[in-house]
Amino acid sequence: MVTRKSRDEIEKMRRAGRIVGEVLALMEEELKPGITTAQLDAAAEAYIRKAGGRPSFKGYQGFPASICVSIDDEVVHGIPGPRVIEEGQVVSVDVGAIWQGYHGDAARTFYVGTAPEKVAGLITTTRLALQAGIAAAVPGAHIEDISAAVEEVASEGGYGIIRQYVGHGIGTAMHEDPQVPNYRTGRRGLELVPGICLAIEPMLAMGGYECETLADRWTVVTVDHSLAAHFEHTIAVTEQGPQVLTAA
Repeated sequence: MVTRKSRDEIEKMRRAGRIVGEVLALMEEELKPGITTAQLDAAAEAYIRKAGGRPSFKGYQGFPASICVSIDDEVVHGIPGPRVIEEGQVVSVDVGAIWQGYHGDAARTFYVGTAPEKVAGLITTTRLALQAGIAAAVPGAHIEDISAAVEEVASEGGYGIIRQYVGHGIGTAMHEDPQVPNYRTGRRGLELVPGICLAIEPMLAMGGYECETLADRWTVVTVDHSLAAHFEHTIAVTEQGPQVLTAA
């Protein structure tokens, strides 16, 4: 069921989102060769709890950590652990936080070091696809308008658009209706009205869009092992247009 959030609910989501944005900024500072993904997770959880929030991901359907850290061909849901971050890696970090019962959810992809032109292109295009999707989330538009905006940017770059995982509604639950695909489906979908809150999250790959889940039952990788990037923001549709709730 799709729910419209009140102004007060959106402000609670904005508080949760600010925590998420600040954690992603912290991850950018901490992400250096030699740090482990478990250390990133510990720093993120400590920050979320000190800010008065709770990690959205920890314990969600059994997920064992507070953030997802996905490296190189890992698209999403990488489990933090003893892996050491190395120079030249593509690292995607997905963060969720709960504040007074409301969720914020966002992700960013980083490159450890100076990215080669092709890799920088993948990361930049994924970020621009997110921005295009957000810009399309205006009252009177439909979910398909968001999907088309993301697809158009991604297709111009020639990247594979991950289809197995999509954006979603968000509020008192991390995943609510409606789904927000990153590609045209041929269906207009829900009409956007003020109070609708969405997590828009394009995931692009250097190669094909096919992906699979590893034996840990969480980590999703590209089948052709091409590099992947992931950007996400939680937004609210308002009478003035889309508002990003997960900015630092």
